[in-house]
Amino acid sequence: MSGRQVPSRWGPRWSRWVGRFMAKVLWRTEVRHLDRLPRSGPVIVVANHVGIADGPLLHGVIPRGSHFLIGGHMMEGLLGRILRVAQQIKVEGGGRQALAQAYEVLKRGDVVGVFPEGTRGGGTAESVHGGAAWLALRTGAPVVPVAILGTRLPGESVSAWPELRRRMLMDFGEATSLDTPQELKGRARQDWADQRVGEILRDHLAAVLPTTDLELPRDDPRAERAANEAQEAE
Repeated sequence: MSGRQVPSRWGPRWSRWVGRFMAKVLWRTEVRHLDRLPRSGPVIVVANHVGIADGPLLHGVIPRGSHFLIGGHMMEGLLGRILRVAQQIKVEGGGRQALAQAYEVLKRGDVVGVFPEGTRGGGTAESVHGGAAWLALRTGAPVVPVAILGTRLPGESVSAWPELRRRMLMDFGEATSLDTPQELKGRARQDWADQRVGEILRDHLAAVLPTTDLELPRDDPRAERAANEAQEAE
């Protein structure tokens, strides 16, 4: 794919069943409030990101074909070939081409998935990137937050697959449109939208956590490793 070519719908038609098998057979994934996801029209699904299993499981439990924005490093090797055939969206460089393709998916009336934290970590969504907000501003698509718990536990590697039959949770929040203040323009408008998307996801996480005994890992192995390396270099 290049330019603004739209990812094909046929990829998710088969790949979401692979994800569903993983969610329900390989692992025990509880899915809550799936009725909150609009059954038609453009939707931007945003989720916290804790483990490597997050993407395929969420792709599988969404009852519509979905195209996720995925880092270029994940598009290498055998997994990368599978993701490309599944018509997922590769993010590389500044991400402009990926956003252009996601924009076309939404204009077509389909679902785009984004992990706005940008990388796997503690899953608290304290810091988010602006891709989902940019798409919401330009398409008017509502944002649906998803709280993901159990795919990684504290102390586990962000690259390790969870053990078989682990219990997990994916809880869908209410679809929310970004009602941007009319007086905001340009960069200020984008900044407001970035903050709003972060708030939507964090508020949903805060509402879900008291309802389950599953916890966020909260640790960030990559940040801790970078800090240790910096200390050793001093």
